[in-house]
Amino acid sequence: MKNIAVIGAGTMGNGIAHTFAQNGYKVQLIDISEDSLKKGMDTISKNLDRMVAREKISEEQKQETLDNITTYTDISEGVEYASLVVEAATENTELKLKIFRHLDQNTAEDTILASNTSSISITQIASVVSNPERVIGMHFMNPVPVMKLVEIIRGYNTSDEVTKTIMELSEKLNKVPVEVNDYPGFVANRILMPMINEAIETLYNGVAGVYEIDTVMKLGMAHPMGPLQLADFIGLDVCHSILEVMHEGFKNPKYAPCPLLTNMVRAGKIGVKSGEGFYDYSENKKAEKVSAQFSS
Repeated sequence: MKNIAVIGAGTMGNGIAHTFAQNGYKVQLIDISEDSLKKGMDTISKNLDRMVAREKISEEQKQETLDNITTYTDISEGVEYASLVVEAATENTELKLKIFRHLDQNTAEDTILASNTSSISITQIASVVSNPERVIGMHFMNPVPVMKLVEIIRGYNTSDEVTKTIMELSEKLNKVPVEVNDYPGFVANRILMPMINEAIETLYNGVAGVYEIDTVMKLGMAHPMGPLQLADFIGLDVCHSILEVMHEGFKNPKYAPCPLLTNMVRAGKIGVKSGEGFYDYSENKKAEKVSAQFSS
C-alpha cells in the first residue's frame, strides 16, 4: 500500500496528506478547487518549515515530503491507482454519500475506502458502495501531523481484514489507532461535544463569562485549552453539525445544540476561520496583541 488518495485539501485533508507523505507514501491530494489545493500545499510547506526550524526534520526530508504529493482537481484521475482513499471533505452527509458513490464506480474493488468523518455513520456511508466491507472510518485528530490518536470506526459490514490493515497502517504512521464501533459521535465527539455544548450553555445562562469558563477548565481540570476556545478552533459550524448528528441519531435532548451556538453559526461567527467566535481573531486584535508585547 504505497498510493494514498486524500479527498479534500482543507485543514484535515492537508494534514492527512502531510502525514502520509512524510512517512514515505505517494499521496494524491484531490480537491475540486485549485485555490484550495494551493492553500493546502502552502499550509503543508509552512508546517514542514516549522519542523525544520525545530530540527525535527531536515531540509531534504521536507522536500521529499512535498515531492511525494501530487494534486488533482479530478477525483476519477486522482483515485485511479490508490490502494486507500481517505475522504476528508466537509462534514455533510449528502456530500459524503455523493463522493462514495463516485468512488464505488471509479476505484478497484480491493481499494479501501475510508472517511475522516467525526460523527456521520460509517454504515450509512458504506450503504452506497456495492461492497461495503471495504469501507471504514479513520478519524484523525487536528493537527494531524502532531496528534497521535486515530479513531478507527468499524461500520456494520466492515471486514476484519480491512480493519486489521488500517490499524497496522495507522501504526506505521506513528499513530495510536483505537478501534470503536459505529454509533453517532463515536467516542471522541460523543464525550467532547456535550462538554463544549455545556460550556456554551453555562455562558448562555449567565453563570460566567468566556474567559472565566475557559480558565476554570484549564486550571481546574488541567485541559490545555478551554472548551470555548477549543470550539473556536474546531469551528462552531462543525460543532453544531456534530451535535445535530448525535441529536438525530440518539433522539436525546441532551445532544441538542445550545441556542447561543445556533445563533452564532447563523450569524457567521464560527471561530478562527471567520475571524470571530467566542474570541476575536481579527487582524486588529492580532495587531493589538503584537503592540502590547512590544510595549511591555
